[in-house]
Amino acid sequence: MKSILITFDQAHYENIVTLLEKSNCRGFTAWREVQGRGSRDGEPHYGTHAWPSLASAIITMVEDHRVAPLLEALKEMDIRSPKLGLRAFVWNIEQAI
Repeated sequence: MKSILITFDQAHYENIVTLLEKSNCRGFTAWREVQGRGSRDGEPHYGTHAWPSLASAIITMVEDHRVAPLLEALKEMDIRSPKLGLRAFVWNIEQAI
């Protein structure tokens, strides 16, 4: 099993949930409003007057064979809208109950 943390501009939310459903990644936890700033480029997401946009985050646990196709689809989504910001991080899951 792998854990994938996906952080993204709120505008991506519905598309990412749809992607997870189509990829048979049923379970996830979502944070609809998170703040942050990317490490490379893009606009900060602070929810303030100066930087009004916010980000969202989703974490999902998936079987190993689902990781590469999901990351590829997320990468394509990011390429289509690079200024919105979308990142994904993968960890090994040692144990789960």
